[in-house]
Amino acid sequence: MPKTLTIDIWSDVMCPWCLVGWGNLSQALERLHGEIDAEVRWHAFELNPDMPREGEERTAHIARKYGTTPEQSRDVQGRMREAAQAAGVSLDYDGPERAPPAMMWNTFAAHKLLTWAGESFGSERQTALKLALFAAHFHHRRPIGEREELIAIAIDQGFDGAEAEAALDSEELAQKVRAEERAAWDMNVTGVPAMIVAGKFLIPGAQSPEVYIDSLRRVAEKIAA
Repeated sequence: MPKTLTIDIWSDVMCPWCLVGWGNLSQALERLHGEIDAEVRWHAFELNPDMPREGEERTAHIARKYGTTPEQSRDVQGRMREAAQAAGVSLDYDGPERAPPAMMWNTFAAHKLLTWAGESFGSERQTALKLALFAAHFHHRRPIGEREELIAIAIDQGFDGAEAEAALDSEELAQKVRAEERAAWDMNVTGVPAMIVAGKFLIPGAQSPEVYIDSLRRVAEKIAA
């Protein structure tokens, strides 16, 4: 019988390395099929909690936030694109029309929706919504900081639109998102992705499939001992 592990992932839907990490983790879990199963749960981490509603163009944002030139910012994005390809995921626009500007958005509302999905419908439905938000941001360049876009994405994933709208209005969910963010800081998580396996073993950053395989096996052995 395979060993089942919980994997709690602190992540932001704006984060390219989070998508890369997910791609590599998925490869690892495929290779561990029959040996280790995982329940993946997503938790809130805002890379840019002060991002205004109108957002910011991605290259300009990276240059401003990290003190790089636009050329250096594009180089960084190129390296991330290569890492994504190796992970079996994509960070590139994949729409039928000319690509709109690549933007960064405020993601607090998206995290409320993800928290609601996880609590109300379970980890698999939450993961489906998370991947849909990744796709909306990276592949379709939809303005996922906008309430209407979030509701539309939720409906596309089979959620009830009125319930999704109520989730976005929920002050209780807002407090839960803040609590998840505080929990990250309490664990000294200052960057994402950050994966907590079995409630206590941290795997920081976007690692290779081999690192994930080795780490998950080690945790499974410790739990079984």
